[in-house]
Amino acid sequence: MKFDAENRKIVSDLVKDTYLPKMFKIKQVFPRPRIEIKDIPLSVFNALDENGCGSKVKKGMRIAITVGSRGISNEALVVKSIVDWVILQGADPFIVPAMGSHGGATAAGQIGILESYGVTQSYCGCPILSSMEVKKIGKTETGLDVFIDKYAAEADGIIVNCRIKPHTAFRGPYESGFMKMMAIGLGKQYGAEACHEAGFKNMAKNVPLFGNAILKNAPILFGLGVIENAYDETCSVVALDAKDIAEKEPGYLDQAKANMPRILVDECDVLVVDYLGKNFSGDGMDPNITGTFCTPYATGGIKSQRVAVLDLSEETHGNGMGVGYASATTQKVFDKLDLGSMYPNAITCTVLGGVRIPIIMATEKEAVQICVKTCNEIDKNNPRIVRIPNSLHIEHIFLSESYYEDAKKNPQIVIESDPKPITFDAAGNILDGY
Repeated sequence: MKFDAENRKIVSDLVKDTYLPKMFKIKQVFPRPRIEIKDIPLSVFNALDENGCGSKVKKGMRIAITVGSRGISNEALVVKSIVDWVILQGADPFIVPAMGSHGGATAAGQIGILESYGVTQSYCGCPILSSMEVKKIGKTETGLDVFIDKYAAEADGIIVNCRIKPHTAFRGPYESGFMKMMAIGLGKQYGAEACHEAGFKNMAKNVPLFGNAILKNAPILFGLGVIENAYDETCSVVALDAKDIAEKEPGYLDQAKANMPRILVDECDVLVVDYLGKNFSGDGMDPNITGTFCTPYATGGIKSQRVAVLDLSEETHGNGMGVGYASATTQKVFDKLDLGSMYPNAITCTVLGGVRIPIIMATEKEAVQICVKTCNEIDKNNPRIVRIPNSLHIEHIFLSESYYEDAKKNPQIVIESDPKPITFDAAGNILDGY
């Protein structure tokens, strides 16, 4: 990218005098139902045993267990627990990456994502069979061809392992959960593209359309779903027989929505997101938190005029999907972007906005300053800024001093520091930690 030192200085000079307010740290308090980590294996076993899943798994069966690309809390432990349970039934489990086009739409890339979450063959105690090959298993009620992962299609049984939560781009009775994991995750790049072809406007219809076809034509045994609390902790593990998924999944989605966190101020001038990544959300930053929706078919989150993204998580492996919904980012984010990983994801879901490149500033300080400077009709001497570490972990966040008096009155907010100037290192990176 052509941007010599002289031009960079011109841009830096345009924002260098932009005032940044004092910030104070708060703790956001939400209900916290949770399963202790040490109790997760027993919770998985109990959920499977209590719902009669053992009767579906026979000795010697080859059982495929789906694992997606999201950074689910305790994912590796949950998967290992399912594997251990299947082995106790006398069956032979294997893991199948079920993540549509993620991982650059390659078999090796999808294994890499699983390994970054600790889902490895050695830890889980069974093989990981990764391929982008699919097999046609039938048709939807409307006559569309349905494909799923070849290894899963040829297994004796499939366990749909997933997290249940609100989706980032559409609303419906089935969002992120069993139906979506089957329709898009198991469909690999080919199936995901088929489901996305009509766009997110029709996703609430197409997810159950394809999901029900897979329930009918593939050897789905049951689903094991995790619901998380507002602190990114496992709070519930549920098992559903294949015949009950269509009827009962919507109720668990409602439970997941009730446990979602939020930023406890409704509006700001500038939202600062320290880290963006696929391990936090399929959109890099969950718009249910940040308000940065990629479609008009879902709403929520904080309302802001500008959004600054400062860095990418290590776990996202350069996939900066979602950076396009920022107003400004940093040179270090631009340098880390892996377009080969981002573009297949965007093309498959038919939404290109997330891979656009926002204005690139030299430092974190300048990225925040450019957002403040370009806001319209705000108090530039007292801008409202909210800073979060990422969209998944928002227990501890920073607010600008304009929120201080209201924060003292909010029973869900614990003030953890007095307002003070933001501190930066010599490279312009924010030093104030959470």
